[in-house]
Amino acid sequence: MSFLDHIRACNNHDPSQFIPFYVNGVGVGRVRPDFAGRLRQWPGIFTVEEDALHCRLEQRDLAGRSAAFAEILGVLDRQDVISHLHGEQYEATPDGRGAGIVHVDRAAVAYFGVRAFGQHINGYVRDGDQIKMWIGLRSSDRKVFPGHLDNLAAGGLPATITLEENLLKECWEEAAISPGLACRARPVGAITYCADSDKGVKPDTLFCYDLELPSDFEPRCNDDEVEAFYLMSMDEVLEIVDGSDRFKLNCNLVVTDFLVRHGYLGPEHPDYLAIVSGLHPRLPEI
Repeated sequence: MSFLDHIRACNNHDPSQFIPFYVNGVGVGRVRPDFAGRLRQWPGIFTVEEDALHCRLEQRDLAGRSAAFAEILGVLDRQDVISHLHGEQYEATPDGRGAGIVHVDRAAVAYFGVRAFGQHINGYVRDGDQIKMWIGLRSSDRKVFPGHLDNLAAGGLPATITLEENLLKECWEEAAISPGLACRARPVGAITYCADSDKGVKPDTLFCYDLELPSDFEPRCNDDEVEAFYLMSMDEVLEIVDGSDRFKLNCNLVVTDFLVRHGYLGPEHPDYLAIVSGLHPRLPEI
């Protein structure tokens, strides 16, 4: 595996296998035709066409539309059409956060191809003129990428919480970073990717943060999602990303972005321009 291999693996979307998903006339996602066919059981709400899936929710407000959609997801869950329900709500949005048409349970987002947002925090310390990065080891019982390496703290971004609130929550839950320390995290940009999966498609945006930590700080996990933490040199981190699949897939992109921004991966690398552009592809338009 290489830097470009990880980027390509996160951008394996095949548009020919999906049709647009519209809610009240607004494009918010992409679905597989066979999944769209399972929604014909609600003919008053869903209209399945050869080249599009339309959802019509008559409720005037976001809360009402979301409640109606949640009832549909509950049925799909009981029918095992979707794998489970998570409980966190994401926005079905044509653009950025705050423009949501309806809320969708996190576990159902990929089925409907709805944009998802997350936050990833690069935690690092200075050792003289060098930098070392704190890396987490995901617990072996995690449903997704068990036993893989991860950023110091990261998580999805629900629709009902602010960026700052979610950052503080994830930092405390995953690495016992106090709110006072977590507030020092600097937003440094965002990466995008669009990946097909067995559930559907994930057009994701990850907001990235750098957090310089005191040399005596030692993270500890408060929610059993991380088994251990390692303080690694940047040479070691670079070697792992560029030569293995030990990191959770999308974390490779976040770490690669850090390596670029801090000068550890520079224009002398033969794939530099492809790597830099590959971290920020334009997400598919509906």
